[in-house]
Amino acid sequence: GQCPSSPTEPSPKTTPTPGTESLERPGLSRAHSLRIHGSSCDEEGLKRVCSAPQLGDQEKGSLLKRKLSVSDAEPCIVDSGSSKYKKQGQLLTLASVDTPIVPVDLLDASDFECSLCMRLFFEPVTTPCGHTFCKNCLERCLDHTPQCPLCKESLKEYLACRKYMVTAVLDTLIKQYLSQEYAERAKAHLDETKELSDLSKNVPIFVCTMAYPTVPCPLHVFEPRYRLMIRRCMDTGTRQFGMCINDPQKGFADYGCMLIIRSVHFLPDGRSVVDTIGGKRFRVLSRGVKDGYRTADIEHLEDTKVEDSDELERLQELHDAVYEQARVWFQNLKIRFHNQILQHFGPMPEREADIQATPNGPACCWWLLAVLPIDPRYQLSVLSMTSLKERLVKIQHILTYLRDVYKIQCS
Repeated sequence: GQCPSSPTEPSPKTTPTPGTESLERPGLSRAHSLRIHGSSCDEEGLKRVCSAPQLGDQEKGSLLKRKLSVSDAEPCIVDSGSSKYKKQGQLLTLASVDTPIVPVDLLDASDFECSLCMRLFFEPVTTPCGHTFCKNCLERCLDHTPQCPLCKESLKEYLACRKYMVTAVLDTLIKQYLSQEYAERAKAHLDETKELSDLSKNVPIFVCTMAYPTVPCPLHVFEPRYRLMIRRCMDTGTRQFGMCINDPQKGFADYGCMLIIRSVHFLPDGRSVVDTIGGKRFRVLSRGVKDGYRTADIEHLEDTKVEDSDELERLQELHDAVYEQARVWFQNLKIRFHNQILQHFGPMPEREADIQATPNGPACCWWLLAVLPIDPRYQLSVLSMTSLKERLVKIQHILTYLRDVYKIQCS
């Protein structure tokens, strides 16, 4: 039946929707909130509500955050023009047009703080267990363990789906009633993103293997620090990071290559397979650390162009000789090695008409460095060269050595 009206508080016009989450509005009594959701209001129920202990300010804040949390599995969409909340095709009128949704004087920014970063919610998302965090904060926690940071409930299925939908009710309340605080929070987020977008200072460095311009470099990312690093590269839009080999004394080598992310495939457990290709080469100016992964201030390297026509002609002849020598070596490889190279690095690049067209020189040089069986330190020395002639001479020496070894083995 109908609930009896409170002597001190008129009942608002409501359209109850069965099965909705509890959405308690600040400033309304618990009994009033029960009426909004069409709950039973018999005498025993009212006595139980009225006898509940009064909450302190801190407890009220926690309760507000919990009640305003809406599961991402059942997202709510705010229709600001009619003060109605749409859920699964049904409409629930929270109040008449004349009644304010939330008394502004009862709202406090501290009630809308993320329990992980202790700042105002930014892109708040709610877990299936009902806890709300900033999207970035939750993702960082899930990098380490697939559990809710508060109640430790398993979030493996939630992580596998990766549907981090913003909780519309909470996001709208913050933007509408805490507009100044939200503007400050949004500006701080924008500043942080801008800082992470700089590709010359504090560049993220993946310390792993050798990488070369134009050469594909698939990566399996599983460490929490590198999960965060890859996600930031995607979120900022740079889609780039540096790759260096390890150095026992310095942490990573003085020279490296930028990698451009072409695609990221996320696995259900949070790991990812990242498809990248080599970009610009760089020299490390200084080293740092950010949130567990390495960073560096860098300067990019470019080949010194040859201007003299006679010298350029000799350089072209050297390039053509090395290219032909490399083609013969590749054709004479055993079929097993030949197929492995094709699978991992693709076919040998075509001969280029202008060998000085790009800052990194012909792509065939970098492909050869990647596939030739040589020590990484030797590869690093060639990567750091800014003279195409010196690079071609080094590769020629390697190919000649491999040819001589092959002749000895066949004799």
